[in-house]
Amino acid sequence: MRIRAVLRFGGALLLARSTRLDAHPGVGIVMDGRGNVFYTDLKQVWKIAPDGHKTVAVPNVHTHELYLDARGNLYGEHLWYEGEATNKWGHRVWRRAPDGVVTDVYSAREGFRTEYSFVRDGTGAMYWVERENPARFRKRTPGGTVSTVAECGDCHDVRWMTATPDGTLYFVDGTDLREISPAGAVRFRARRLGRSTWTHPQAGRHIVMGLWTDGARNVFAAVYGTGEVKRVSPDGRVDVVTRSGLPWSPSGGMVSPNGDLWLLEFSFTNAARVRRIARNGHVTVF
Repeated sequence: MRIRAVLRFGGALLLARSTRLDAHPGVGIVMDGRGNVFYTDLKQVWKIAPDGHKTVAVPNVHTHELYLDARGNLYGEHLWYEGEATNKWGHRVWRRAPDGVVTDVYSAREGFRTEYSFVRDGTGAMYWVERENPARFRKRTPGGTVSTVAECGDCHDVRWMTATPDGTLYFVDGTDLREISPAGAVRFRARRLGRSTWTHPQAGRHIVMGLWTDGARNVFAAVYGTGEVKRVSPDGRVDVVTRSGLPWSPSGGMVSPNGDLWLLEFSFTNAARVRRIARNGHVTVF
């Protein structure tokens, strides 16, 4: 039986038709105010304490994205496929409190997330995209008001997305990096950030994955297709800041308050690890 499925990436709905749903890496890696790092390996969410000790923070959840609010609550989802007998998908959204207690934001329901997103700005407003023609970028405030931030008539493959505290959006469109200002202006930040290579032939539509920013308004992109992390400056200059050695490739990351670069990496077999590159160049693998 051929599976026809709708997939969600960073608020984007994607249509897929194949003999199976190809696994793809997660992008979720975040740090709380105490210096704890949380990341997904698609089977559970791990916690790395400041001393390097690893424990499972949320067991038995298949989530690609994570979000931490200002109070230290961690959010993610659990997504599952019931099998060819019903050909149905289901999901729920969960929250882990700072004391480790996990509860559901909403319980199991059929289908995919459509208007709940882990892409948030500094106020807690969430953003997602409705893949129409034109693509409509939507925003919901903490009070529940929904609005259209921008429309993009020439967007062709909107995928992963991130938001800065002031509400600037950055998103992957194919292999391009695009930006939406808080006022709704859409522009290219960089073009053709990646490609498929013989070392990562399975990248497919996942050539460019997770996005994150730093305090200087640089945008970082995990270029899974070439095993690189690229930094795009505000004026559009693109630099390769690090490369992952085979069989690993970056899928997500973040810059910590002290300037360390944290990377979530996945292997050919979908194993996950975290690599920290300190400002002094020292590398630690978790």
